[in-house]
Amino acid sequence: MNTSIVAKGQWLFEKASLNECFEKGDSVAIKIHMGEYYNTGYLRPPIVRGIVEKVKEYGGKPFVTDTTTNLLGPFWGRTTARDYLETAARNGFTQASMGCPVVISDGEIGLDDVRVKVPNGIILKEAFVAQGIANADAVIALSHFKGHDCGVYGGAIKNIGVGCASKRGKMNLHLTNHPKYGIRNWPYSPEACKGEKCPQVETCRANCTMEAYKITEDGIVWDKDKCIGCFACVIWKLVDADCGVIATTDEWRVGSAIALVDSAAGCQRLIGREHVGFINYAIDVSPLCDCAPATDRPIIPNLGVFASRDMVAIDLACLDMSMKMAGTPGSAAEEEEVLEIGKEKFTGIHPSKASQWIPINAGVHLGIGTKNYELIECEPGPVEKFFHPHLRYPNMPTGLRFRKYFKMRSPIPAGGFKYHPDFRVSIEELSKR
Repeated sequence: MNTSIVAKGQWLFEKASLNECFEKGDSVAIKIHMGEYYNTGYLRPPIVRGIVEKVKEYGGKPFVTDTTTNLLGPFWGRTTARDYLETAARNGFTQASMGCPVVISDGEIGLDDVRVKVPNGIILKEAFVAQGIANADAVIALSHFKGHDCGVYGGAIKNIGVGCASKRGKMNLHLTNHPKYGIRNWPYSPEACKGEKCPQVETCRANCTMEAYKITEDGIVWDKDKCIGCFACVIWKLVDADCGVIATTDEWRVGSAIALVDSAAGCQRLIGREHVGFINYAIDVSPLCDCAPATDRPIIPNLGVFASRDMVAIDLACLDMSMKMAGTPGSAAEEEEVLEIGKEKFTGIHPSKASQWIPINAGVHLGIGTKNYELIECEPGPVEKFFHPHLRYPNMPTGLRFRKYFKMRSPIPAGGFKYHPDFRVSIEELSKR
């Protein structure tokens, strides 16, 4: 049991001294991603519950939290706090399963936040941190290390930069309103719209929050001045309706990968670097974020569990280890021809082939972490640390408990179990294909 992923996370919590991020009685936000509706790659609830138990053990008052997502089309399952809590419950995250409150920190529609300046930002001048996270005394970020459509990869930096941002903050860091890289400057092909002949026309008409476009018999008319860059139309048209009226750009994707680091710097500045700790679970390394409503085959085998007080160092350690792994046959790594050891897996599978080192170097530039790290490999903790709570006392081992039970009621039925004296079909016969 001490080699369980749950136990490894608990052990590294101690080895990395993450308990020093908070004082007894402090409110501790355990920042996770609880998975989109139909996603199955997110961190399993027992992994998170294990860290809740460690925070409690050291006197902290934990709450498990995430934030609402951007408007990723008409039917995403986490755009409001209520929707997210229903999705989270479906995925196994409730107050009962976590042993603490489950909170959506940016409020019902994602606009409850704190505005914070980013003085040395590369592209952002400010960030918007979810109110519930801003109110916490400390943050322990549990990150699923994986690919990411905008961030190139997803890890600790992304979990803080995007995950701790309100919906307003996500619009900001995704640059949807940027004067150069924003949605109003993306390729626009109205001739691709089928107009009222399209079977998706009513959904498209209903999907714009600001009624910035109209669909007629002949096609689509987009009033860019009304558009606020909420993203509601983009994913729908690119993925579901597949009409390609609006297309993203490589420059926007790269810009978002930089801006999310600016956002992380703003969040760290607000919370305080000394009050934030990180655990990366480099398992089930899927090619896309847990925001996707499905989970694809992992691109590399499991790397393990990492813990640190430095979000740049922990992500770099995961990336460095990923370079030492061969890719998974049949995954996106094979499709993009980056199976070999030494290949940059996340660069290779990224839609714009943006460098996986961008967030790392941006983080160093912003001063939120360092590339100079020492990777200390830990042996699993002692088995007795991870016994079930009922079995941690000398008078409660299984044998002693069941000695009493079996005296009252034997598991052996009257007359004993009934067996044939030997196998009635040979092992050789059963072993044939």
